[in-house]
Amino acid sequence: MIHKLLVAYDGSESANAAFEFALDMAGRYQAHLHVVAVARPPEFGTEVETEAVIERARWHYAKVVEPLEDRLAALPGHHIEVVIGHPAEAIVLYAEAHSIDHIVVGHRGHSLFERWLIGSVARQVVAYAPCPVTVIRPRR
Repeated sequence: MIHKLLVAYDGSESANAAFEFALDMAGRYQAHLHVVAVARPPEFGTEVETEAVIERARWHYAKVVEPLEDRLAALPGHHIEVVIGHPAEAIVLYAEAHSIDHIVVGHRGHSLFERWLIGSVARQVVAYAPCPVTVIRPRR
C-alpha cells in the first residue's frame, strides 16, 4: 500500500507529466504527496558568491512549485519543499528521511550520448532509491 508518494519537480515538460501521474496516484491511494524541487549549488571551482546563488535558486524553485499548491488542496496531506543539492542524491535522501513508499520522476529524454556523458537523474534515483520508482516520459 502506498501512504507517502514523492514527485520530483523542476517545472519541465517531463516533470509536469510526472506530477500529473503522481497526483492521480495519490488520489487513488489517498496518499500524502510530497513535491520536491532540487536547486543545485554552484560547482566547486566557480568563482561566485555561493550563498547568493543558492538563495536565487531557492527563490526560483519556490516560484516554480507555487502553482501546484491549488492542485494539491484536495489531497489528504501534501508537502512542497525546495532542497539544495545534487538532484538524484537529494531525492533519494528526502525519500529515506520521510519514509516515502513510492517515487515518481520525469525522464528528460536526453540523447544516448548525453545520458552516457552526464548521466541521468532518473537512472540514479532508480539505482539508489529505498522504494519503487516510476519514471514518466512526456508524450511526444
